Amino acid sequence: MTGSTPPLLFLDVDGPLIPFGATRHELPEGYPAYTAARVPRAAAANPLITRIDPALGPRLLALPCALVWATTWMSDANDCIAPWLGLPELPVVDWPDSADVDQADGLHWKTRPLLDWADGRPFAWIDDEITDRDRAWLAARHPGRAFPHRIDPRYGLTDQDLAALDRWLRRHPG
Repeated sequence: MTGSTPPLLFLDVDGPLIPFGATRHELPEGYPAYTAARVPRAAAANPLITRIDPALGPRLLALPCALVWATTWMSDANDCIAPWLGLPELPVVDWPDSADVDQADGLHWKTRPLLDWADGRPFAWIDDEITDRDRAWLAARHPGRAFPHRIDPRYGLTDQDLAALDRWLRRHPG
């Protein structure tokens, strides 16, 4: 990818990185459990952070893309989650006011702002609320390639999800 701009990877937190709803027995084998003694000070403010597998950090950094927070955590993702994952400070999508978000057409409220933020660049987007409507809308309007990938919030980002992202990102360099 020398001389080119890598594709973006928009990262949602709740659901994709912080799994919800699965019992400990339903979580992928080897899913770690962390004790409070191992939680960095920035993460201690929110107990949900310990549900994030810190091994995801190096795996996300290994993907051929530019990582961007696309979460309602906003800059808190850099303060709390990035250190837990060993990530550098990442750009953060600044969401419009809720009054400016028109959801009458069934799109996820993030879809339009992410398309604008990408500004024509290829991008992947992981979120637990992506629908076929979002995929079709992006395919019809985005001049570059887009890979809106729904993550099952019970399990969060899995090996299979990471493999799918890696394949797509390598097929669609910037």
